[in-house]
Amino acid sequence: MGGTGRLAATWRYGLAALISLTVWGIPLVSAAERPPEPVVMWFLVGDPLLGLLSFVLIRWRHRRPALVAGLLGAFSFVSASSAGPGSWIIGSVASHRRWRLLAVVAPLNVLAGIVQERVGITEDALPLWASTAFGCLVVGILVATGYAMGSQRDLVDSYRERALTAEREQRARVAQAQAAERTRIAREMHDVLAHRISLVAMHAGALGYRTDLSEEERGSAAKSIEDNAHRALSDLRAVLGVLRDPAQPTGAVPERPQPGLDDVASLVAEEQAGGMRVRLSNRVEDDVPAGTGRTAYRIVQEALTNVRKHAPGTAVTVDVAGSPDDGLVIGVRNAAPVGPAAPPSLPASGLGLLGLAERAALAGGRISHGTDPGGGYAVRAWIPWTT
Repeated sequence: MGGTGRLAATWRYGLAALISLTVWGIPLVSAAERPPEPVVMWFLVGDPLLGLLSFVLIRWRHRRPALVAGLLGAFSFVSASSAGPGSWIIGSVASHRRWRLLAVVAPLNVLAGIVQERVGITEDALPLWASTAFGCLVVGILVATGYAMGSQRDLVDSYRERALTAEREQRARVAQAQAAERTRIAREMHDVLAHRISLVAMHAGALGYRTDLSEEERGSAAKSIEDNAHRALSDLRAVLGVLRDPAQPTGAVPERPQPGLDDVASLVAEEQAGGMRVRLSNRVEDDVPAGTGRTAYRIVQEALTNVRKHAPGTAVTVDVAGSPDDGLVIGVRNAAPVGPAAPPSLPASGLGLLGLAERAALAGGRISHGTDPGGGYAVRAWIPWTT
C-alpha cells in the first residue's frame, strides 16, 4: 500500500512539473523581442520561486484545501510556473466533491489565465473571448478528470470495504460454526458418558458401603461396573467418530448408528436391571425420523440419569406418545422421595437440563421441567415429527 501511494504521488508531481515547465517555457522561447529588464528578471527568478513554493504548498491540499487553493490561485496571476500545482488543486478539489470551494477556485483560475496571458513576456495575446473560452475548457477538463478519479477511488474503496466486510463475516461464521460444533460434541459426550459413569459410580458405591452383600451379589455388581465401563468407552468412540481424520481408509470399520426411539426400551430395561423402578409407556406406532428419535432417546437418557443422581429409589414413569400430525411428546416423571432427600452421591455438572433445552431447541421443539403438585419431578418435551 505504501509503495502504491508513493507511485501515485510521484506521477502526480511529475505531471504537475511538466505542466509548469510547459506553461513557463513556451512564452520564454516564443518571445518575439526582449521584454523590459524587470519583466525578464521576474520571469526568470520570481516566477520560478513562486512555482517552487506552489509545489511545497500542494502537500497540504488535504489538510487545508481552501487555503492552498486560494494561495495557488493568487500565485497563478503572476507566476506561470505555478500552473502545475494550480491544475492539481483544481483536480483535487473536484475529486473530493468540494463544490462550494470549486465554484470559487474555477473562475479564479480562468481569470488568472487571462491576466497571465496579457501581462506576460509575449505580445501575441488571444482575443478576450478566446482566452476565456480556452480557460473554461482547460478548467472543465481538470474538473472532469478530478471527478472521474475521485469516483474511481470511491469505487475501489467500496470494493475494498466490501472485501473486508466479507472477510469479517466469514471469520464470524467460521467462529460461530466452530462454537456450535464444540457445543454439540460437548452435549453429546455429556449425555452419553454421564449415563454410563453414573451407573458405574452407583454400583461402585454399593460395593463400598454394603457389607452384607453375598459373593454372588458382589460379582454381579462388579460385572455391571465392567459392562458399563466398556459401554462408556464404546459410546465415547461412537461420539468421537465425528472427529476422525478425513483421510481414514474407506475400508475401516464403520461406527455403529446413533440410538433412536426404538432403543428407549433397551435403555429402560438396562435401568431396571440396575435396580431402578422404571416403567415405559410407548404409544408411538409410526416410524419416527432418525433425528427425532435420537433427540427423544437423549432426553429420556438424561432424565433417568438425573433421577439416579437426585432421587434414587423412587418410581419413574417414562411416557412416549405422538404422531406425524401432532409431533412427539416425551414425559419422564419420578415420584416424590420418601423421607428426607439425601445429598446426591454423584457430582452435579449443571449441564444436563441445559443440554436438553439446547437439543429440543435445535430440533424445533420445546421442553419444560420442574416439581409437580404431587411432590415429584417431571420433565416434559415436545419435538416436531420431522427435524
